[in-house]
Amino acid sequence: MAEIGIGLIGGGYMGKAHAVAMASVGAVFNTGLRPRLEMIAAASDQSAERHRAAYGFARATGDWRKLLADPAVEAIVIASPQTTHRAIAEAAFAAGKPVFCEKPLGASIEDARAMVAAAEASGLVNMIGFNYVRTPATQFVRQLLAEGAIGDVTWFRGEHTEDFLADPNLPVTWRTQGRANGCMGDLAPHMINCALALVGPIAEVSARIETVHGQRSGGEVDNDDHAQLMVEFAGGAMGHLYFSRVATGRKMGYAYEIHGTKGSIRFDQEDQNAVHLYCAEGPEATRGFVKILTGPEHPDYLPFCQGPGHGTGYQDQIIIEARDFLQAIENGEAVWPTFRDGLDVACVIDTAFIAAETGGWVSIPQN
Repeated sequence: MAEIGIGLIGGGYMGKAHAVAMASVGAVFNTGLRPRLEMIAAASDQSAERHRAAYGFARATGDWRKLLADPAVEAIVIASPQTTHRAIAEAAFAAGKPVFCEKPLGASIEDARAMVAAAEASGLVNMIGFNYVRTPATQFVRQLLAEGAIGDVTWFRGEHTEDFLADPNLPVTWRTQGRANGCMGDLAPHMINCALALVGPIAEVSARIETVHGQRSGGEVDNDDHAQLMVEFAGGAMGHLYFSRVATGRKMGYAYEIHGTKGSIRFDQEDQNAVHLYCAEGPEATRGFVKILTGPEHPDYLPFCQGPGHGTGYQDQIIIEARDFLQAIENGEAVWPTFRDGLDVACVIDTAFIAAETGGWVSIPQN
């Protein structure tokens, strides 16, 4: 059983999640590669040392370049702000090190394209962090769709709605400044990735993108609070996507509904261990949605718990990602979603902004 030295860049919300995942993934999945928490980088030496002590890394630095140059660091996890993703990823690939990067891939479509080019030129393992699509429930839904359980998909409705900025009295912060930090940069990528994973490529989009609370204490908000997209999938299905950070009452509204010619599926991340399945078969009087609780028979559930219905949680999604990243490195093979999959999401977002400006339908460019 081999060890691999992990370098983590960013020690905040997602940095902690990835540190915990790398510390526990070997025990959960009995991975062939066992992570060694080698070094963590943060914005300053002081904050990096604080995170090192809290998360169990061997060493710390306030300069991510030192982390990349260290020979004991063999794989990189980027959990820093998206404005830093491109420079770190390009340098990591140049140093010959595989990269896991939190979503979104970069702060712009130009960043995303450059990161894909660097990743593919290097030939190294690269992966982007869309964790919600890795719940046992949504993995099961992907299986149902692939098996044709509800027939041909005709319609998809997806949302990612939260309310962390619903209160208009909250002051301006970094989240309210810059397009990359708006709702389309923050929440939209997750549900767009979900739509692509479940239904397939999006061919065209029409969009409305709005700022609800333009003025807050301390200044002006210059990015979006919510957005809605009408889409047409390449396979012919219609769709509607809605994203909001001002959806009062919604805490983790990553939810979707899928209609098919033989049935329907519903899912809501606030009840992340349940899938609702309707099959159009049997007497009409006894038809109805069946609530399926995830358990050991569903993807990636058993390593966490032997009891059906006991459920998995948010941190478990990150552990599953860590397993996939380590297996990709061990096998030398790409694992979904790669940087190119992140670029597909970025292209939908960039095209949606164009559609919102022009007021019409716009085709998604091919990468």
